[in-house]
Amino acid sequence: MLYPELFKSLERVRWNMETDIPWAEFDAARLSDEQALTVKMNAITEWAALPATEMFLRDFAHDSDFSAFMSVWFFEEQKHALVLMEYLRRFRPELVPSEEELHAVRFPFDSAPPMETLMLHFCGEVRLNHWYRRAAEWHTEPVIKHIYATISRDEARHGGAYLQYMKHFLAEKEKGEAAAAAFAKVGFLMASAGRAGKPLHPTNLHVNEALFPRDTVQSRLPDPEWLPRWLDQQICFDAEWEGRVQSMILKNLSLLFGENFASTRDLNRYRKQIAAA
Repeated sequence: MLYPELFKSLERVRWNMETDIPWAEFDAARLSDEQALTVKMNAITEWAALPATEMFLRDFAHDSDFSAFMSVWFFEEQKHALVLMEYLRRFRPELVPSEEELHAVRFPFDSAPPMETLMLHFCGEVRLNHWYRRAAEWHTEPVIKHIYATISRDEARHGGAYLQYMKHFLAEKEKGEAAAAAFAKVGFLMASAGRAGKPLHPTNLHVNEALFPRDTVQSRLPDPEWLPRWLDQQICFDAEWEGRVQSMILKNLSLLFGENFASTRDLNRYRKQIAAA
């Protein structure tokens, strides 16, 4: 089982919301209304770890090891929502999300192949790590800068935990080939976000056919158009940053498969080889 050691490793670096966030350093003059509103939207988006966890527990009901790890992932992701809301509660209470706004992003996700879902969320953690790093640079108020830097490191660690499970599933005799095909397929799609015309992340993908088009987390935010505006006009997540996400996905898949993917073209070629086999 991977869960016991993953629990220990994440426990060693767990931060305390009361003592590890420098609340006393808050500088009201360096927080704009525009910036504060983005904190609210990210708090609601992080709350969507709730339906994601429900999806994982349903689709991985056959795997108690991975399901147990969800207890850690869910706790830390909900803690992200909580620390962002605590920031607003202390300094911009009028922007604290309502219970109705939070509950709006809790809706059922359709079942999907578990290995594809796992790869999708691994890439999502990589992307979110980079989004939050860029957000920490964009913000000017020191406490929220610290918060975004803190939760970005959590997202990187979560990606590392998912990667360990991916290695585990590849090593399974009966399921390894199918897992490899799923990882290569979804990895190629997630690393090719430029072709999709939008940054691919679990929060802006359609996940419930019966609720279409309001079946993305983004579509259920108070402002459904917020995410692209945050990325393009506020934190300015440009081609350079997008290239960093792509490079990190390719680097990790190279390690996972024992290959050298210098580009998405290399990964796509490998994907086709696996599919043909």
